[in-house]
Amino acid sequence: MIKTHNLGFPRLGENRELKFALERYWRGEIDQPALDGIAADIRQRHWRLQAGSGLDFIPVGDFSYYDQVLDTSVMLGAVPERFGPATQPVGLDTYFRMARGRASDGQAYRACEMTKWFDTNYHYLVPEVEPNQQFALSGTRLFDETRELQALGCNPKPVLLGPLTWLWLAKSATDFNKLDLLDRLLPVYAEIIQRLAGQGVEWIQIDEPVLVLDLPVAWSSAFETVYYRLQTNAVKILLATYFGELNAHASLTCKLPVAGLHIDLLKGSEQLTHVLDNFADHKVLSLGLVDGRNVWRTDLDSALATVSGVQERFKGELWLAPSCSLLHVPVDLELETELDKAVKPWLAFARQKLTELEVLRRAIEEGTAAAEPALSESRTAIRSRRESGLRHNQAVQARVVSLSEDIGRRQSGFAVRRQQQQIRLKLPSYPTTTIGSFPQTPEIRKVRHEFKQGLLSEQDYNQLMEQQIEHCVREQEELGLDVLVHGEPERNDMVEYFGEQLDGVLTTAHGWVQSYGTRCVKPPIIYGDVSRPAPMTVRWIAYAQSQTGKPMKGMLTGPVTILNWSFVRDDQPRSATAYQLALALRDEVQDLEAAGIPIIQIDEPAFREGLPLRQAQWAEYLDWAGRAFRISASGVQDATQIHTHMCYAEFNDIIEAIAGLDADVITIETSRSNMELLDAFIDFDYPNDIGPGVYDIHSPNIPMTEDIVSLLKLAGERISPEKLWVNPDCGLKTRQWGEVRKALANMVEAAKLLRSAATEA
Repeated sequence: MIKTHNLGFPRLGENRELKFALERYWRGEIDQPALDGIAADIRQRHWRLQAGSGLDFIPVGDFSYYDQVLDTSVMLGAVPERFGPATQPVGLDTYFRMARGRASDGQAYRACEMTKWFDTNYHYLVPEVEPNQQFALSGTRLFDETRELQALGCNPKPVLLGPLTWLWLAKSATDFNKLDLLDRLLPVYAEIIQRLAGQGVEWIQIDEPVLVLDLPVAWSSAFETVYYRLQTNAVKILLATYFGELNAHASLTCKLPVAGLHIDLLKGSEQLTHVLDNFADHKVLSLGLVDGRNVWRTDLDSALATVSGVQERFKGELWLAPSCSLLHVPVDLELETELDKAVKPWLAFARQKLTELEVLRRAIEEGTAAAEPALSESRTAIRSRRESGLRHNQAVQARVVSLSEDIGRRQSGFAVRRQQQQIRLKLPSYPTTTIGSFPQTPEIRKVRHEFKQGLLSEQDYNQLMEQQIEHCVREQEELGLDVLVHGEPERNDMVEYFGEQLDGVLTTAHGWVQSYGTRCVKPPIIYGDVSRPAPMTVRWIAYAQSQTGKPMKGMLTGPVTILNWSFVRDDQPRSATAYQLALALRDEVQDLEAAGIPIIQIDEPAFREGLPLRQAQWAEYLDWAGRAFRISASGVQDATQIHTHMCYAEFNDIIEAIAGLDADVITIETSRSNMELLDAFIDFDYPNDIGPGVYDIHSPNIPMTEDIVSLLKLAGERISPEKLWVNPDCGLKTRQWGEVRKALANMVEAAKLLRSAATEA
């Protein structure tokens, strides 16, 4: 018998109900019982939706108030001492202190470090451990939610982040072997499993995505020990892997003492043969056949052929599932009433993907005739996409083919450029700037919404946006910043804004996806060849420059980030799409320069995010990704300064590739890690200028001047001070003006103190 299940579902609600409830809770407008009530309503709505899709098992524990890795840390009692005395259970205030650096008491804390979840655009809170780390079961939420789901008459499959993945992701200020903590950690996992078994749970899903990485021998060997210790007759364990192939770990993983194994056949189709060679028929094999990370409709005929091939070799029980959690896709395509009618049938969001699973199950169990209407619809959509002329633009393709070898090279080396830029810009030492965006106030959002709804004329809209830009310019001048930005009031999102203006790209009205916490984005859908029909930013940035005598920085999102933060077409290599995006942005960069903009920032926060999980594939990716950035940036004169920005990603191991981008200035996130990300610069002589982010914009806390000075002094121990810029670690769109003014004033004062100290020395 074929069964279907899901690995996880989007959390925030189709209308972002949880986001708004959390933000109201943080502002003190609702209390915890009210927040918990809203969360329970969302969970139950999502559970009923999944049950209605015919799933045999529904995940529980995939819901979160902020992040599933943080949830695991809290459940295990792994709360750093700075967040206050340990309590059981760990309270919601402590939870939000760890996530945001502040809870309802208003006291400031250094929040946990944030970084990317494998190669996705989701961010997680990094666990912190020490050699003497103690663990204790410190929460009941998983058990409570399991009980909630059972009360609805559904079959729960609790989801746990596996002990080895959690430990692998953890960091410590002390150098020690994290595997030494297993003897203290595993009893807590065993207690969790036993409690779930006592609630009548049949299956538990334990996620171990680190199995698709290049693991040291000691770590891969630890899996056998860990799962022999966790095995129990009281409940069955489904070990879930995703985001890649097991490769060398296939034999080991297949022989672990677990009742079932899930594999991702979208990101790791070639592993199927190795798994079947090693997998026992008495276990359950779960096939991830529906793409949990992209929005394209599943080719159901192809999926059925895969299942048929598996059934010829495997005689055990088969389950069908998405490739990974559906956290990474929007909730429901049916909400998109304005999408291009030719492209919409090519797509499937979370709800539609679950329907695809049910169609596959019915076709396998009852025969294809029983599912023929749905299969026919799938074939029509797949054929329509394959044959559509909407995907192709011959002029764009010809331009990519004709790219010369030297198109990504600046006219002169950095030393020559730097000298010309100093003459043009006349900046002081420790120049101050921001990353680009300023607060997106309710007034700004209202203006954009009314214009989009046709309630404002274009003339009125332009006038109101110019007023917002003038306000940003005046604020920055009063604060004493050296390099200004226009504040981006016209932009809804750093990727969506460009997606709306590029040919070959669709944007959605309700396609929200969680990035971290309450931060949501609507990734564009790249369905065809990409081109820029008209300038996208020049009007606004040129207007901002006309309002000040200080240098204005033009703000663009880079080609690799647009690629990695979009739902990308899967019918051509990603590198080809990246080059198309790069050429569109190259045209924009040159137009900005022609408009008199002296500094242009091409943000690439997702540059490392696209790095393949297996190191053997890194070189190829870094080659084309780096080339795409250079194509976008290299068409300017030496006196035009190119910046880039990267955040919330470990890139010490690709520092040479970062240097190879040849940006005149790179700004990076370093505040949450206390400048640890700059350790790469100790052994690598980074040739260009760098702005280490000196305060955490994702926290409402106001940085003190002395703390910023201290961080910059730490940076000066790794990087020559004359190369240092002073800036926040990311854009300021999510903050309030009251916070921003105080924080930037302290930042500017810190720069002045350092200049004064340098002069006295």
